[in-house]
Amino acid sequence: MLRRKIDKVFDNWAINDKKKALFVEGARQVGKTTSIRELARRHYKHFIEINFIKTPSVKKAFDGDLDANTIILNLSAMGLGPFVPGEALIFFDEIQECPNARAAIKFLVEDGAFDYVESGSLLGIHYKGEDDSEDEVGEIPSIPVGSEETVEMYPLDFEEFLWAAGITEDVIGILMNAFSTNKTVPEFVHDQMMHRYAQYMAVGGLPEVVVGFMENRDFSVVLNLQNDLLAGYRRDISKYAGKDKVLVKRVFDSIPAQLAKPDKRFVLADLEHGASRRKYADPTQWLIDAGMAYYAIQTNALSLPLSNVENRRLYKLYLLDNGLLCNMSLPRQHFAILNGDLDLNEGAMTENFVAAELVKKGYPLHYFDQKSKHELDFVLPAEEGIQIVEVKSGSNFRRHASLDYALAHSHSIISEAIVLCNSNVMLANGIRYLPLYMAMFL
Repeated sequence: MLRRKIDKVFDNWAINDKKKALFVEGARQVGKTTSIRELARRHYKHFIEINFIKTPSVKKAFDGDLDANTIILNLSAMGLGPFVPGEALIFFDEIQECPNARAAIKFLVEDGAFDYVESGSLLGIHYKGEDDSEDEVGEIPSIPVGSEETVEMYPLDFEEFLWAAGITEDVIGILMNAFSTNKTVPEFVHDQMMHRYAQYMAVGGLPEVVVGFMENRDFSVVLNLQNDLLAGYRRDISKYAGKDKVLVKRVFDSIPAQLAKPDKRFVLADLEHGASRRKYADPTQWLIDAGMAYYAIQTNALSLPLSNVENRRLYKLYLLDNGLLCNMSLPRQHFAILNGDLDLNEGAMTENFVAAELVKKGYPLHYFDQKSKHELDFVLPAEEGIQIVEVKSGSNFRRHASLDYALAHSHSIISEAIVLCNSNVMLANGIRYLPLYMAMFL
């Protein structure tokens, strides 16, 4: 069983006496259902799991009155249960398929007899039918405002991948100490971590793929699982993106090529001649809302708050998982990646890794670009000023003209400058050089 950081969040929710329903968002196959089942095992005597895709007939329990007594009676009549007040967790999975169940949460929580978890994929989007009609399907009649505690779930981050690989807390403690004190990581440990990092680049953090890799050490298994997951994501696009499904697929499939460019900026003209922002805005946002991709918005000034200096017309798109990116863009390069060749495809893999790690930490992604002359990979708000993070996948990691320019001209606002690279920990000229795998500590 994989150890997940979100388990602590779930545990804190379970022991709260005045809890709301736990609303778990996230892309498909990030491990939501497994973690919720484990939550039930740890804290409840009874667990009622209702999957509205596997058992669509259960939707009928929510067709009439939405008061708690009626719903529980209906579910019990369908053979579900036992419904023991104070001892049961009720889990509505794939809740996007039953809007009335989502609307009923307010009344179920107010009743207080049971605890509730909701989960599903594509919860943040508007659903349209497969016939591309304009009639929206799955629209919630009443959002249960104030009755839900929302948690976002992602693929495994690199630290969770290390846990899955059996790396002990003592070793991770050595890494954390080196990060905090700017001390060199013991060379053997550093080499081992770079090896694990290379594995993570190719495997990624989707639980099914991680387990398949750890149990088999066979990359044919990894590739097959990744292919199945990609096919599943494309099926979701076809099913739920309605009249935009062709455009959504076009954006999704172009992310690897767009990241392989030197500047990595997503350019609509690369999709089709004359492509407009108006045409592709909704399809792109669909991928973001579905959790399949992450935005990084351009800022044209090093100033806080970053939201005030955004240029939302210019952006990068990162894929939710590095393993899928590797599969899509470098399907025959796994051997090279596993042997440390991380400078492939213009460093797209490494930058995507850092972006995903930052998103899992809760950072909104921004990059700095001043007239295409001075670009900084990631610009983050810090306690005092701005933290700049540059990502270097090659051997020339000490060449960073844009960072040098920023430090020379905006030093008063820059609280810290970090270069993530293949090197061990090093401090030079006010810049921290950290191994790429230490993105997990930012």
